[in-house]
Order: sequence, then structure tokens, then C-alpha cells
Amino acid sequence: MLTDPEAARPAAAFATPHRPFDGVRSIAVLRGGGLGDLMFAVPALEALHATYPGAEIVLLGSPLHAEVLPGRCAAVHRVEVLPVAAGVRDGEPDPSAVDAFFSRLAGSVDLAVQVHGGGRNSNPFLKRLGARHTVGTRTEDAEPLERALHYVYYQHEVIRALEVATLAGAAPVSLEPRIVPTREDLRAGEAATAALTGPVLAVHPGATDPRRRWAPERFAEIAAKHASAGGGVVVIGGEAEAETAARIAGLARDAAGAEAGSVALRAGDLSISELVGILATADVFAGNDSGPRHLAQAVGTATASVYWFGNLINAGPLERGRHRVQLAWTTHCPVCGRDATQVGWTAEHCGHDVSFVDDVPAASVWEDVASLTARTPLPHGR
Repeated sequence: MLTDPEAARPAAAFATPHRPFDGVRSIAVLRGGGLGDLMFAVPALEALHATYPGAEIVLLGSPLHAEVLPGRCAAVHRVEVLPVAAGVRDGEPDPSAVDAFFSRLAGSVDLAVQVHGGGRNSNPFLKRLGARHTVGTRTEDAEPLERALHYVYYQHEVIRALEVATLAGAAPVSLEPRIVPTREDLRAGEAATAALTGPVLAVHPGATDPRRRWAPERFAEIAAKHASAGGGVVVIGGEAEAETAARIAGLARDAAGAEAGSVALRAGDLSISELVGILATADVFAGNDSGPRHLAQAVGTATASVYWFGNLINAGPLERGRHRVQLAWTTHCPVCGRDATQVGWTAEHCGHDVSFVDDVPAASVWEDVASLTARTPLPHGR
């Protein structure tokens, strides 16, 4: 009996890829934004690299991306920093810088990939590259691309980017972001935590959106319990979190009744190498839905996180063995009562930057931290 070859083909483990494009020697991937935005794009970059191993892959990203990727992600050969342009990179628009950007890159790209939002601004920007082939996401009112995925807000960003990659014929090779720390990163991390004893807990209290920030007092409670149990704590943050991080470290030291050496403070002046290194050499990370949380996961560290439930759909870890989450179920703004589950063009931000995650109890996060600390197979100083 004859067998239909299409019927005999095993079902795809993910979205069925299109046919790869022929003759692709250069790929440009548009993904601006912050640290988390970059992490979400990494599996798609790896898929493109595996499908087009001979092609140069250039990320069109932010200055931060240009600091993070080199030497830590083999799928990207170089980063071109985006000029300030509406909907692509925030700041005061500079038309001359935009023109210079395209004068340098236009005509040099075979495949242009857009994983930067719904496409209203990013698709016209991408098309100025003059690539032979274009793929990406688009809303109904965005410019079309050669192959496009309809943009629906509530979808995990990693999966969305991977679906875009399948439009270019690239099947997934990973589902979670992966960043490989350099030796310099690891040395910097070990130096920053050398005075700490026991399993090391890295605490990061920040998040770009204030609505995603858990109360500093609760982070301090978690840190104090870990220190009292014999562990070491390092409270980290950028310049924006320096004051909050110092407050958490001080409260934790007072509550634990321990020597200052059990709770270290490294906030305000961290280099990218130090940040990567501290996250990579810590045993567990505790924090909000933020760029450093996603980076901690990408370098292989277990995480205990506080999430607003809507953000979990778009940006949560996919596994629960090493990545635990505690959810806040606030659906309306605590100040004005506006429905917070509607997004973007459907309902603009009401303007009240109060925490939407205050109902997450400290006891639940501590249970996650304690559980992960007990079961993590990788010792401090990996």
C-alpha cells in the first residue's frame, strides 16, 4: 500500500517552518529595547544561526546590547547600535543619524528580520535596509513584509520571536535564552562575593515599570532570612536602584543581626561584566520581572521571581524546576480602577505608577528561595 509522504511526515514540534531563503549571506535582526528584550530574542537568533550557518548575523539593537552580546553569544557576529527614531529607540530624534545609519547598511543585507513590536514604526524602518527578503510581526495597520506573523500582544516574547524565525525557515534549537559568561565575568563575580559564606542569594529590587516592583521591605525580609540561615546575600542594582538597594541591605543586616559581611551591597556602579559575573556565580536570584532577572536565567542561575500575572504570559520563565514565580492577580489600577488587562492601543496606561504586585506575600517568595537553595546542583563559584 502506498503511503502519502506528507501524511507520514512527523508533526512539527513547533510552528512548521517555511522554506529557507536561498543565497542568504547576511542577516539583520531588529530588536531594540532593554536587557530583557534582548534575552527574549536570543533563541530566535540561535535558530537563524543554525539554519544559515554561513551567514553573518547582525543585531540592530541598543547600546546596552552592544555591551552584553560580544563574546557571550555565538549566534551574533556584531551589533549595530540603532539611531534614535520614533518607535525604534527612545530619545530626541536625529534624522541625520538615521540617514547615516542606512547609508552605511542599506543594500548589504539579504534577510531582514523584525522582532521589535507590532511593526507600525519598525516595519518601515526595517524596509529601508533594502533587504532581498523581510520577515516579522505586524498589526493590521502596519506595513506588510514578505512573510509576516499577525501581532497579538498576549504571547510569550520568546515564542513570538521564534515564530518569526520560522517564517525564514529557521526551526527552534532552544526555548530559553542562553548567555555564556566570559572568564573575566566569572572572576568579577567571584571577587564581588568572595567575602560571603554559604549559598549566595543575589537580590535585585528594580524593574523598568514601577508597577512591577515589589516592596523593598519584603526583599529585605527575604535577604535577612537567608543570611540568618547561614547564607550570603549580595544586593545589586544600577544607578536607578542604588538607594533602594542600600536600604534593603541595611534592613537585612539589622534584621539578621549578622555581621555586615553576610550581606554585601553592589549597586550603582556595576559594570556589565560584574553584573553578568555576580548573576552567574550566585546560587539563587530573587527579584521582579526585570532585565537582570532574565539575564540571571540566561546564565544558568535559579530564580525566584515576583510577577504581575499578565507579564507572566509575555515574559515568564517556561520551566518551574529551577525558575519559580509568585503571581499578583491585580486586574485594575489600585488608584483609579482602570482595567489593566487591556494593552497598548486598546487602553493606554492610566498614569498611576503604583505597585501591582504588593499582594504577593514574602513567605511565598522565601519558600521558593529556600527550596531552590536546597536543591540547586551548582555550588557558589561555578
